[in-house]
Amino acid sequence: MFVRSRSWFVVAAALLGVLAAISVGEISSYLADIARARARVASGSRVIATRCGRIEYAEAGEGPAILMIHGAGGGFDQGLTLAGWFAPRGHRVIAMSRFGYLRTPAPAHPSIVAQADAHACLLEALGVPSATVIGVSAGAPSALEFALRHGGRCKALVLLVPGWFPGHPLRRFGPVAEIAFGWALQSDFAFWAFSRYFRTAATRAVLGTPPAVVAAASTAEQARVGSFLRDILPVSQRSAGLMLEAQLTVERLSQPLGSIQAPVLAISARDCLYQTYESARVIIRGVPRGQFIGYPAGGHLLVGHNDEVLEAIERFLQESGAGASSAHPG
Repeated sequence: MFVRSRSWFVVAAALLGVLAAISVGEISSYLADIARARARVASGSRVIATRCGRIEYAEAGEGPAILMIHGAGGGFDQGLTLAGWFAPRGHRVIAMSRFGYLRTPAPAHPSIVAQADAHACLLEALGVPSATVIGVSAGAPSALEFALRHGGRCKALVLLVPGWFPGHPLRRFGPVAEIAFGWALQSDFAFWAFSRYFRTAATRAVLGTPPAVVAAASTAEQARVGSFLRDILPVSQRSAGLMLEAQLTVERLSQPLGSIQAPVLAISARDCLYQTYESARVIIRGVPRGQFIGYPAGGHLLVGHNDEVLEAIERFLQESGAGASSAHPG
């Protein structure tokens, strides 16, 4: 009890310090930033009724389908960011919002099985018989489950920094940081202030990437990292989904990894602060047709490797018969 009370005191003191430093001009900056963030996610997507309930999604491009399953703090908008590379290269990208994110409601009993079934329901509602699935970070567990439960719909599976830790919750913070982090993930203003005034800490805690890696990266890569952090706003519209991640990322699959028949590519960096490097290796060791790409550095955002990662995914899709040159799109 003493530790918890003291933790709250430290967090409250830090908050008061930040509030005291924020000027009227800074408040105006916050109001402008949050207005832009809300406007950005208010357009460009649709909500479709499926057998599994309402699901928000957006589309870009034409060709063989790619279902983008976003990570923690994402939504359809995070998927569309990756679509910016694949859509112009002959792919139909379908970017959805997972349970609790933006306009996709969380069910009464969420699970990775239910989420995987929702992925299948979305493809069914859109008339898409099969697709390549790209699961990013916390989107990996339901992507794996989709490949198990709906193997006929899964042409190929790509897992970027897979956040799947079956039976072993990931512990990254002490009690003080845990409280502050949880609070920041539920308040637009708190997250804005945290990412603005404590950028180094936010890069480490939220983006799972060593700040030194970002500092040494190109200007373009630094801008990409900054956009990921900025685009988590409005975090209040993602908080329900964020609160589910602690449960969904540790759930065990309904079947062994060896039952996945689709070709699988997993990519991570050894210094990923979410510890996805070993998760990727475990997955690839367990599936019959797997490829692993590992980098010594790059963090959770694979900083410095973005272009080669995207090219590696395209090459993998071509080799597995799911590329843009496929004769039967969709």
